[in-house]
Amino acid sequence: MDESSLIPDIVRRQRVFFQSGTTLPTSFRKKQLQSLYNTITKYSDTIGEALNADLGKSPYESYATETGLVLHSIRYLIRHIASWNKPKRVPTALFNFPSKSMVYPEPYGVTLLMAPWNYPFMLTMLPLAQALCAGNTAVVQMSHKAPRTFAIVQTIINELFTSEYVYLCQGSKKMHTVLLEQEFNFIFFTGSPIIGKHVMEMAAKQLIPVCLELGGKSPCIIDNTADIKDAARKIIWGKLINAGQTCIAPDYILVDTAIADLFISELLTQIAVQYGKDPLHNDEYPKIINKQHFARLTKLVPESEKDEQTLKIAPTILPMHLEQVDKEPIMNNEIFGPLLPVVKYKSIEDAQAYILSKPSPLALYIFSKSKKVQNKLIHTIPFGGGCINDVVMHIASNHLPFGGIGQSGMGSYHGKAGFDTFTHKKSILVKGFLDFPLRYAPYTKKYRKKDIRILKKLEH
Repeated sequence: MDESSLIPDIVRRQRVFFQSGTTLPTSFRKKQLQSLYNTITKYSDTIGEALNADLGKSPYESYATETGLVLHSIRYLIRHIASWNKPKRVPTALFNFPSKSMVYPEPYGVTLLMAPWNYPFMLTMLPLAQALCAGNTAVVQMSHKAPRTFAIVQTIINELFTSEYVYLCQGSKKMHTVLLEQEFNFIFFTGSPIIGKHVMEMAAKQLIPVCLELGGKSPCIIDNTADIKDAARKIIWGKLINAGQTCIAPDYILVDTAIADLFISELLTQIAVQYGKDPLHNDEYPKIINKQHFARLTKLVPESEKDEQTLKIAPTILPMHLEQVDKEPIMNNEIFGPLLPVVKYKSIEDAQAYILSKPSPLALYIFSKSKKVQNKLIHTIPFGGGCINDVVMHIASNHLPFGGIGQSGMGSYHGKAGFDTFTHKKSILVKGFLDFPLRYAPYTKKYRKKDIRILKKLEH
């Protein structure tokens, strides 16, 4: 039987399960999160093996960038869910006296979570944990491009949850179409802007709210006050984790001409320090996900060193000047691989203007000791989030909302931001029995200066 034919019934049964109220108590949600934490811990080694098979990740990188981040996040959710899920009292306007105003957190209901292939475990489990923390049910679609990771996630979900609570399916064109035809209460999508637009278009037909975590070309600015060695070390690490297949990896570097040559030399040194003189034969250096993406990257830079058997492409630095970047095909779209353009600029204003001329990126990284430069760039360039004198690490904080802006997405998650994303805030006014006759018709006799003065005072 075609799995996509099961989806309408799965969604119907999840709606019945949600409407039973089973997911509403904090105690239920906390128990599910703890079970998820325990089971992920139990299968930690198997998860690492799956990520190695799909993406060539080392055990350390698999845990640091996927499994460990998920466990850290779930622990945070467990600690804070009780306070987040309580109704909150807020101030009440004087004209509503006597009364109190309350905001009740309420789960959306049946959610659809669509995960990508590049961080197949983390970008599946993190949204799932936050959806369950908020009290929703979930239909989860994973990419078919990471089959080993899909298999272990399927084992975990089938061991923990019934299909009317959480259901996992594998992505295909037909499955994608069928899922987006269903009447979900919320859709969470991580992936490319092109597919994100289609998801939003389909959701709009049924007025389904969405959170879109997209990508884009995330720049990294190096000014002439930066610590060159520190910047190069961090950038090479952030660019080459997962072989550059990271939505918030530095996509290209903008570096002051005065220090550009020293900086490029230090980048090459750091590649050798972190991955050796022959990264293609380093077991800790990841591979490209499949032949299709390998061919795409090879076409961008045919001269890059590569191994078609292992699907590995060596880290490649591509110096260029700001005046020529629009002629370079590699600067047209997000690279999503270990190829790093290093663009030389003459003034920080030129770098700023270039970024502002492009769609708002998911991340921006600034290496500078100048507070003036830091503040100028932060306040004038729209972007999702980022770091000053570091890269990528903002994603590891449960206190920082993670999300894009414009072409790089909408909405955010991580920590409480994730709970809020999967939660509707229901406003309730609890009224006392003392009443003001001023608000009731007929109004003719009340249209006096005295009554208007009283009304204005109450409203302001």
